This record gives sequence, structure tokens and C-alpha cells, in this order.
Amino acid sequence: MSPRGAGRLTLRAGGEGHERRERQNRHNAHELSACHLDSSCPAVRLRANRLRCATPRPGGSPRRGRCRRTRPAPRPAGTPGPQNSTVVRSKPAFPRLPVLHFPVRQFTRRLRSSAVSETSTRTTHEFQTEARQLLDLMIHSLYSNKEIFLRELISNASDACDKLRFEALTEAALLEENPDLAVEVEVDPATRTITVTDNGVGMSRQEVIDNIGTIAKSGTREFVAQLTGDQTQDAQLIGQFGVGFYSSFIVADRVTLTTRRAGLGAGEAVRWESSGEGEYSLEAVSREARGTEVVLHLRDGEDELLSGPALRAIVQKYSDHITIPILMKKEEVPGRQADTGDVETTEKVNQASALWARPKTEITKEQYDEFYKHVAHDFDVPLAHTHARVEGRQEYTLLLYIPRRAPFDLWDREQRHGIKLYVRRVFIMDGAKELMPGYLRFVRGLIDSNDLPLNISREILQHSRDVEAIRNAAVKRVLGLLGELAENEPDKYADFWREFGRVLKEGIGEDMGNQERLGKLLRFASTHRNSAEQSVSLADYATRMKDGQEKIYYVTADSFAAARNSPHLEVFRKKGIEVLLLHDRVDEWVMAHMPAFDGKSLQSVTKGDLDLGNLADSEEQAQQKEETEADMKPVVERIGKALGDKAKEVRLTHRLVDSPACLVTEQDGMSANLERVLRAAGQAVPNVPLVLEINPEHPIVARLKDETDDARFKDWSHILFDQAMLAEGGHLDDPAGFVKRLNELMLAMAGEPKSRIWTPGG
Repeated sequence: MSPRGAGRLTLRAGGEGHERRERQNRHNAHELSACHLDSSCPAVRLRANRLRCATPRPGGSPRRGRCRRTRPAPRPAGTPGPQNSTVVRSKPAFPRLPVLHFPVRQFTRRLRSSAVSETSTRTTHEFQTEARQLLDLMIHSLYSNKEIFLRELISNASDACDKLRFEALTEAALLEENPDLAVEVEVDPATRTITVTDNGVGMSRQEVIDNIGTIAKSGTREFVAQLTGDQTQDAQLIGQFGVGFYSSFIVADRVTLTTRRAGLGAGEAVRWESSGEGEYSLEAVSREARGTEVVLHLRDGEDELLSGPALRAIVQKYSDHITIPILMKKEEVPGRQADTGDVETTEKVNQASALWARPKTEITKEQYDEFYKHVAHDFDVPLAHTHARVEGRQEYTLLLYIPRRAPFDLWDREQRHGIKLYVRRVFIMDGAKELMPGYLRFVRGLIDSNDLPLNISREILQHSRDVEAIRNAAVKRVLGLLGELAENEPDKYADFWREFGRVLKEGIGEDMGNQERLGKLLRFASTHRNSAEQSVSLADYATRMKDGQEKIYYVTADSFAAARNSPHLEVFRKKGIEVLLLHDRVDEWVMAHMPAFDGKSLQSVTKGDLDLGNLADSEEQAQQKEETEADMKPVVERIGKALGDKAKEVRLTHRLVDSPACLVTEQDGMSANLERVLRAAGQAVPNVPLVLEINPEHPIVARLKDETDDARFKDWSHILFDQAMLAEGGHLDDPAGFVKRLNELMLAMAGEPKSRIWTPGG
């Protein structure tokens, strides 16, 4: 028998010094081979395809332990030991026993390592503070749904098999004469362990550190700060963050992971172990089989998970859709004598068929939901999904999901997208951003093409017309799904918008071909409802437009309060005209790329000279305004001279009712709010030229008309400008100067002498 095909007997160890290593050996050694047995061993018995030894303790009491090879005699005191850390064992003086062959299914036995030997490279590392907090909260918050640990481990194992299958397309040697990929789940009541083993791609030491050794997701600190201690709410947040491998600690007080990456030598395997409390250990080991093995040492009180039928039920509940075979030991039938021939000892417990390839009528909602949890690694059920098979010039199947909650890294545009690409049911890659635009990066699911080549690369994806056609169709499918939600299930769509609305807005500028579809999906706050809730669509607004109203009006600000209280809205409230209140940072960019909707232009109330068209004042009122402008012309010119370069222009306005002044920008220029947004992002932008509009009906402006003191007039002019800037949510270039002028004017009005005024630095 070849070394790969042969197995090695796994013997139970006695003594505390060997306890941990032997647990690992019991679960890694599935192949069988001969063993040199100590001549003092009186009995060898077979149980569950493992060799166990009953070795007498001194005094005659039996002790279960591994039969040990003869060890060298102790060194005399002072004798130097070996120069390396490897223990050298002498060859036994007794004859070799014959090889014992057991009926083990070859397909299964290759999942496990024939032996795992250790070296002295064990190192201990600490989790970062946020990771410790997250692990502790996960254990307590998700305990009510603790079965998910098995779903997560099987999902990871399935992904590892998929990745190996893809890499083997160009490097067949990675399969190591073992092309049959599978996941095995085993329970051992005697040692209170559950083991999940796969013969997938495995991990190198660095990959273990990156993927298992730390919780290295960006924003972990902010995430932990959101946790409240309420188990129900925290469970939802943890699901949003992603459970994954660490869900093992919900049921286990110790987790041991042993892995070897395909293509690396047997001596380059690594073992990771942690109790989930504050630290983890890493050590180099030798492992014949590629892939990964995870051993869970169950906590006290988790006895129900030590039942094979119970685990089988969990697998079928959560992982029946996994395309990789999931194997478990066959259940023994009471009263039936065990077979001794060459029979299979494991069986497949899942359908192991591509769920997306099955007819939709044969798939239940529960199966769709569980498949989503697998592909999205999410804890919650999806909000909606679309499943379609397209035939014609191209043949492909897509199964796409809208998550219920935003993933934790939603705003990291560099993160991989959530679409998996399959070609003829063979996994090719995940995070295929070429199949879904950035503004739909929250979509999860897969696309399975019958036409693309199996060896397709990301470079080919970027320049493939077939891929572009699939992408366009997938985008329309997702936007259609969202449109159906918005029309038929507005409450669901409101939930979607709260989570993903700001991301969807990015599409207005990124996807001009679908701008009309996206425009119908947009939601904003509005003066109609006077609420920060973004629930008003552009179509809703259009139904409430006044007779003669030709434009859709909006105001942008850095907060809802600033938008709602903007002085620019005064004339619109007076006339009963609805205005959209835009306070997301992306809104400025959206409006810059969408000048119109359904034939109606969108107009900022803070730009240009206000033109209400048919909603303007009557001819008599217009005549009065002309007379007022002529009367106030000297004041306007005087204010402009006092402000100098601070204002590009000063003019009268009729958009104000209660406020003395406001600031506006040119119709085609950058808004003051956009300037602030860009500056906050660290971009260098020129100062936006601002126009000061004054309200001739306001008492302060009327008071300026009669002011003869040039110095006081100048102070009043600067205060008007600065107040208008503050009302817009802007920042003053000279706040100390503003305070000084304001103090002087207040004291002057109170009749106090100017010498009593405190000034900064005075």
C-alpha cells in the first residue's frame, strides 16, 4: 500500500502530557497502517476503526492509553541533549506485527491525515481587545441559535473545496491524486468532540494568521461600540458583522484547527488553537493530507450535540444545498450485526446538488433562505431574492439576494463584491465585481454561465462582451426586483432604503443607462412630511406639484435640521410649495448628475436668482419690487463696498420672509454645501464665490438704510454676512471678529461705552 493510500492506527494516549496531541491524532488519523506495539501490551481492541490499548497501571489497575514505542534509556546527569527539539525514539527490539486492514471507504479516508507530528514552533498570541469583546458577546448573544456553528464550519469547508477545484484547473497537481472533494462531520461522545474535516485548498501559516488568528475586519472598534448588551439586538449586529469560524465558541470551550495548504509539503502544516478567551497558539506540524480539520471540544451542557442523528438533522436543515458531499458515519441499525466486509462506513447526508439549477417550484422559501446564509455568510434571512434561468444567445442562471441589513464593510469600496461566478456549476471566483456595479455591491448570490471558459481570469472578465451582457441583465434584474418591492411592498422597501439607500444613490452618476430606473427608486425627506425619514419619491413629489409649477425644488445641507431650517425655504413655505430636504453627502453628487426627472428639471433653491415661473408674484407685486430695488440701491452698493471681496455680489431678494439675509451661489457653480463636503474629505477646492441677498422688508436691513456711521455700518454688513453663513451650516473664517462686532453692537444698543468691550487678545 502506498504511503498515501495506507493508513496508520490511532492509539489513545495516557497521561496528561499527551492528552491534547492525542485528541488531535484521533481525529486526523483516518487512514490505517501498522503500528509497533509495546511487548508489554496485553490487549488490542478495535472500536470505530481505531486501535485502543488497555495498558496496566503499576499495581495492576487498567489504564487506557496509546501503546508507546520503546524509548531510549534516560541520559546520565550532565549529558547534553539533542541539538534540535525533535524527540529521537529508538527502534523497538520486538518483531513488527502484521499490517491490519480495516474496511474503510477510500473516498473518506483521504480526507484525514495519516499522521500529525509536532515540532517545537508553538507560539502564543493575544487577541486584540475588540476581538475578545466580540467573542464574549457572540457566545452569549447567539446562544439561542447555537446550531449555526455547524452551518458556518461546513460553509467554510465548502468554500475551501470550491477554491481548490478552481485552482486545480490550471495546476492539476494540487489535487494530489485525490480529486474527490468532500466534507466530513464526525462526533465522538467519548472525547466530547465534533470534528469537521475537508480536503479543500487548506491554508498556509500566513493565511491562518490573516483569516483565523485575528478578527481583522476594518471598523471592529466602531462595531463593538454599537453593542448594547441587549442579546436580541446584539445578535442582529453580530450577524451584520459576520459570524463565521468564531461561532464555534458558542458551543466549544476549545477549538483546534489543523490545516495544510494544497501544494505545500507535509511539514508545512500549521495548527491553531484557542479557548476563545484572550489568546491563541500557533505551531508547525506535519500533516500528510491537504485541507483543514476543525475539532470542537464541547462545553459542559452541550450533550445533545453529541448525537449523530442530531448533527445529521442540523446538516440537512442548514446545509442540504451545499454542492460538496457532506459525509457522516452510517447509523447502526439496532439488532443488525455489523458488516465485516469491505463496505462503506460513511454516507452522504446532503443532496449535494446545485440549488440554483433546480426548478424554482421544487425549492422552498426555507431552502432559499438557508442558501443565502451560505453564500452571504449572514446570520439573518434575506429581504428578497430573484432566481432566473436565461436561454438564448447566452445561457446562464442567476440567483441574487437583497440582504435585510447592510454588511459591516458596506462603505469600503475596495472590499470584494458578493457575487460568486460559476461556469457549468464549477466555482470560478467570488467577489466578481465585473458582474455587478459598485452601487449594487450589497447584492449577494451567484451567476452560473454555460458559455464562459473554465479558465476565465479577471482580466478576461473585464474585456468580455459576454460578461458585459450578463452584467447588464443582472443589474436590470436587481433593479426590477427593487422596483417591485417599492410598488408592492412599500414597508419592505422602506427597510431596504434605510440600509442601502445612500449606496444606491451612487448609481445615478455611475450608471447613466439605468438612471431613469434608479431615479424612480430614490427616496428623500421633504417639507411635505417634515420628517427626517427618507420616504418621498420623485414621483410622489410630482403628484403634489402646484398648478403652473414646472420644477422640482430641493435644498442641500449637511444635516436634516440645517436643511429644514434653511432661510431659502421661507418663500416656498409661504406659497405652499414642497421642497425636498437633501442631507446625505452623496446628494450633491446625485443632483449634479441628474438634472431632470420625468421631464421636470430639478432646481436647487440655493443657486442662482430665484425663478418661480408661473408661481411668481402678480404684476402689481412685481412693480412694487422694482420700486423697492430702486429705493434700496444705495444701501446695496454701500454693503457691497463694506464687504469687499467677501461677497461676489450683493442684491435684494424676494425669497426671504423672516430672515434678513441669505447666501446663494451661481446657477452653474458649486454649491457652498458641496464645497464643505469636499473640504471635509481633504480635497483642495477653490473658494466658492458667494452672493449675499438681503431682505428689504426686514427691520435690520431697514435700519441700515438710516445708518450714518460708516464704521458701524461696516460692522452691521459683516454681521449680516456671517449670520447668513451660519444659517447655512457654514463655518466662519474669523469667528473671533464676528464675536467682537456682535459684542460692540449689543453694548452700543445698551448705551455702554465702547471701552468696556472685551475683545480676543485685548
